[in-house]
Parts: sequence; structure tokens; C-alpha cells
Amino acid sequence: MGKPAKEQLNLNVNGEVVTLTSPDKPLWPELGIVKVEYINYLTQIAPYMLPFLRDRALTVIRYPHGVGDERFYQKNCPDYAPIFVNTVKEDDINYIVCNNLPTLLWLGNQLAFEFHIPYRTASTSYPSEIVMDLDPPSRNEFHLSVEAAIMIKEICDKLNLTSFIKTSGNKGMQIYIPLPEDRVTFDESRLFTEFLAYYLIQQEPKWFTIERLKKNRGNRCYVDYIQHAEGKTIIAPYSVRGNEGALIATPLYWHEVNQTLKPEMFPLNVIHDRLKEVGDPFKDFFNAKSNQPILPVIKALKEKSL
Repeated sequence: MGKPAKEQLNLNVNGEVVTLTSPDKPLWPELGIVKVEYINYLTQIAPYMLPFLRDRALTVIRYPHGVGDERFYQKNCPDYAPIFVNTVKEDDINYIVCNNLPTLLWLGNQLAFEFHIPYRTASTSYPSEIVMDLDPPSRNEFHLSVEAAIMIKEICDKLNLTSFIKTSGNKGMQIYIPLPEDRVTFDESRLFTEFLAYYLIQQEPKWFTIERLKKNRGNRCYVDYIQHAEGKTIIAPYSVRGNEGALIATPLYWHEVNQTLKPEMFPLNVIHDRLKEVGDPFKDFFNAKSNQPILPVIKALKEKSL
């Protein structure tokens, strides 16, 4: 007979003790991924993921029995959280702020799979970036999000705006445009996202839509410019999703965005090797913020709307 599974491990993480319970618990049974492997993933990905979580009110989706079973959203920090877990209070909710590796691993042990973050930090009312969510009806139409992304990239290039892109980890893609700190309001950013959405629809009305009701979208890709707003959230870069494939919201290089691209190419167990091989496509994200010439674009859109 084999040795009995260990029920608990105490990890010393940057001077804090993080308790890992049921390390052999199956989380993605079809892929054979157990809890300790998920914790190892979070440890490896922390240098790339934590900068996007830092100082942001966090919403997580927890899967207490792994994928394929119940799940629930968690906004409030539970009373039993360790003292190293930082929080911020907004709208009477005591949100977790994941500023360090111990907190990330503690959340992982709580079986938080999906990390959803607002578009701003807790210290400001201004968005830190613009994100355009491209949401096709299913993975069969993923190619439509690729087409939309390429068209938006062309516009950004013409405006000398630096843009980044990632898969959603599900069936679509998300384009990021870093913003200078405390310079662009949510209302001003809406002018730009709306401009992009309507441009796509004018160019290819059979491919793209801004129709909110799913039943009215047909097989078109939903360009969700309304999603970028105060109080809304987006899946964080490098977060896993609670689907059977353990797919990751994966940052990409723009040259990877073509019709051979599929979200299934980026499950949890390939991301660390990918980073070692090709590096982090988002490594210059925060450096790009101060050099974005977005203010003249916003000014022109304001003048056009008068």
C-alpha cells in the first residue's frame, strides 16, 4: 500500500507561514492537476501577476471542490484571514488586496481560481488602463476576436498608442491600453472605448455587435465597451479560469495574434515554460503608462461630441 496523503503542509513564504491543506486534492480531475500543483503555479507566476493585483480591491471566484462543482464569488475578506492579508474598505465591503506572495498562496489554498480586479487602484478614482473586452459567442468564433483585436491594434498604432493583448482564458480576448496616472477619467475613457466599438461595427457589421442581449447577437463578437467602467472588473493577467481546461488569461505578443491562435493553447501547465522560452509580453506595461499620448485623442473625441 502507498503512503497516506498528507493533509497539511506549513509553508514558510517570505517570513510568513501559509498553511496548505489537502495538497493532493484533485482540482482539475481530467487534467490530473492537484492542489499542490496549483500552488506551485501561483508561486512561479507571482512576479508577473502580483503587479496587476497590487493595491486593487479583489474579487475572487472560489471552487471549493475543484472545477465542475459549486463555485461562489468572494468580495469580503473572511474573519479567519491571516494578519498578512491586506484589505481596503469600499462601499461597505472589506475587500482583500493581494499585495504579496503569502496572500496569493493563501487565496490559492482557499481554492480561489479566478482573480478579478477593478480598472483602478484603491488610492484613486481614475482608471489605470483602458481594457476592451472582445467576447465571441463561443470558442468556435474565437477568430472574430482575433479580427477585432487586429483592427483595434491598427487604430492604436495610427494614434501612437501602446497596446497589449491577452486571451480571456475562456473564449475571447482583451486589449489593454495603459493610461498615465490620474489623468483620464472613466467618462473620458468611455469616449475612446465607444469610438473603437462603433468603428468596428461600421467596418464589419456582420462580425461585431454592441448588443447587450445575448439572444440578439447571433454569431457576432460582442465588443463590450461598457464593461470598462467604475465598479466593473476584469480577469487579471495570468489568472486561471474555472473551466475544465484550466486555461489561463494569457498575455500575448502581437505577432502571435493571428488565425492560428486558440485559447486552448494556454493551459496552466504550459505557462511557466512559455515564460522561460518567450518572456513576459506584459513586461513593459507599466513603463508605457507615462508615454501614452492619449490626452490629445480624448480632447479630439470631446470636441467631436460637442
